[in-house]
Amino acid sequence: MGLFANAIFIATFLASAVEAVEMVTIVVGVGATRGWRSTLIGAAAGFALLAAIVIVVGAALTAIPIGALRLIVGALLLVFGLQWFRKGVVRVAARGLAGIHAEPIEDTEAWKGPGIDWIAFVLAFKGVLLEGLEVAFNVVSFGATTNQYGVASAAGIAAVVAIGGLGLAARDSVSRVPRSFLQLIVGVMLTTFGTFWSVEGLGVEWPFGDGAIVGLLALYAATAVVYVAMERRRLHSARATTAVA
Repeated sequence: MGLFANAIFIATFLASAVEAVEMVTIVVGVGATRGWRSTLIGAAAGFALLAAIVIVVGAALTAIPIGALRLIVGALLLVFGLQWFRKGVVRVAARGLAGIHAEPIEDTEAWKGPGIDWIAFVLAFKGVLLEGLEVAFNVVSFGATTNQYGVASAAGIAAVVAIGGLGLAARDSVSRVPRSFLQLIVGVMLTTFGTFWSVEGLGVEWPFGDGAIVGLLALYAATAVVYVAMERRRLHSARATTAVA
């Protein structure tokens, strides 16, 4: 490739990698928390629909109302993220990093049924579809403005494959994290992405663009730390009162 084509490849790769990181973060987080089978089926279904959309729509992809899609997906992630955030705070405050395995307490988040876990399926499906469309938009934008569709497409695919490979490599390590703590981490991440996409879907521009995700992540992480400390003090007071009684 020439210098110009190389520049287009790098620019498209980096722009697509940002979206791929968000995609893989959601899939790995949901898979490690809810189970991998339904999560991977949902991710595969998202990729299948994405491929069909790209093949059928092609360069007219930019006509899809991405704002409405962001609002719907963001709201869904926000609902589940806040639920897991709350339960993660309570469980980490009560049991530290021991996870759910230390006590025979039923975990309502872990799927143990023989069929499909539709929560994991839908979260993975929507995360892959939305971020995959973002990657496709990047490819179309760079390809159309420079007449380098082949280079831009290769860069977008390379970004998804590279980041996806890193996510798969980290899967076992993530699965070893105590489930109570992991639930809190995933709750923070889903709440972060849900907030970001919901606000974007309403047409509001975030300061620093995608960089605002880092700020939101720090904000929710700090909030989690504060709430865990408050919940621990509440539990300590309750236990002290019970002991005295």
